[in-house]
Amino acid sequence: MRYILLIPDGAADKPVAELGGKTPLAALNPPGMAALAGGMAGQARTVPMGVAPGSDTAILTIFGNDVKSGYKGRAALEAAGAGIGLQEGEAALRVNLCSISSDKRMASHNGFGIEGDDALALADALARDETFSGLARRAGFTIHPSPTFRQIGVLANAGSEPFDLAEPHMILGRSIEEHLPRGGRADELTALIRASYLALSAHPLNISRGGRAANCIWPWAAGRAMALPDFADKYGRSGPVISAVPLVKGIARLSGLPAPDVPGATGDIDTNYEGKLDALLDGFKAGADFGCVHVEAPDECAHARDAQAKTEAIRRFDSRIIMPLLERMPRIDPDFRVLMLSDHLTLLSSGAHDGAPVPFALYDSRDPGRPRPFSEDSTRYGRYIADGSVLMDLLFERE
Repeated sequence: MRYILLIPDGAADKPVAELGGKTPLAALNPPGMAALAGGMAGQARTVPMGVAPGSDTAILTIFGNDVKSGYKGRAALEAAGAGIGLQEGEAALRVNLCSISSDKRMASHNGFGIEGDDALALADALARDETFSGLARRAGFTIHPSPTFRQIGVLANAGSEPFDLAEPHMILGRSIEEHLPRGGRADELTALIRASYLALSAHPLNISRGGRAANCIWPWAAGRAMALPDFADKYGRSGPVISAVPLVKGIARLSGLPAPDVPGATGDIDTNYEGKLDALLDGFKAGADFGCVHVEAPDECAHARDAQAKTEAIRRFDSRIIMPLLERMPRIDPDFRVLMLSDHLTLLSSGAHDGAPVPFALYDSRDPGRPRPFSEDSTRYGRYIADGSVLMDLLFERE
């Protein structure tokens, strides 16, 4: 028996006018998701009440963790996913390459999708800039370069005062002056933001990008080193977790699960869907009995408030992950179960996360049922899971 977890990140939503008063799931009515919903469909609360909604809190919960006890911040997970170990007294911070408009508003939380050599060139420019590097050295702040907009920073002597850092995707269109760091090390982090804007705005690459310049860093999601329960010890199952983003890789690796790198996996709508599915199936061929595929694209498109792109990202997840999975999996093992759900809602209306319950589907190849529509509304009267940390028990038939 093989067990599969599929997470189209941020796919769930609320109705929007651009889609005729429907959500992307309802407007698209994806056939693969409909096939999965033929088994069981319902809604699950993946973000506990009183906890900030995000992929960190939601995916930790889906993997069976209690985020109200001992959680020490998102960037610690991302650092682990990037292979960065934290020493005593250090804190990790997610450092986005962002786009700031001429009137100092957050124009894009991801530098309009900057990646590859361009992202690395800007990280290198900051390291070479005398003002920025001098401030970073005095603050004990180091950026670990990444070929994406998702850089990782490590802050030495972080102290115990809590950080108060705005999430860049939550302040799109707003003045950054109203959302600069507060709390721990606020003055030093603010100085680094301002210095990065001066350094990157003048960079030839950003000048050539015009209004799409990735011209500022934005530190957020601070976290200190943490440990997670071993997944195999807890559930008796193990296998690869396939994702492009360090956060999910970090959750996997801290849980004792492999998180292989897939060439061309970008975390955006152009990600290598086929490569991700191949990596999952290769894991099963090698003997794994559990595997997860996470795709970030719907979330990123929703943050950009692009309804058509989000709908297309869901369509690609359905046609290039779910449908071929259902076709190919029986040749590896005819007995398998698939749990598919969005980790949280990501709202096209605001670009923000929402912690409301998300629709889920649970498919069993031994009793597949008849396909039925899968959306936020169609699952409303199905099974309700009040505590998302039991979802793995549901998948593994441990109830």
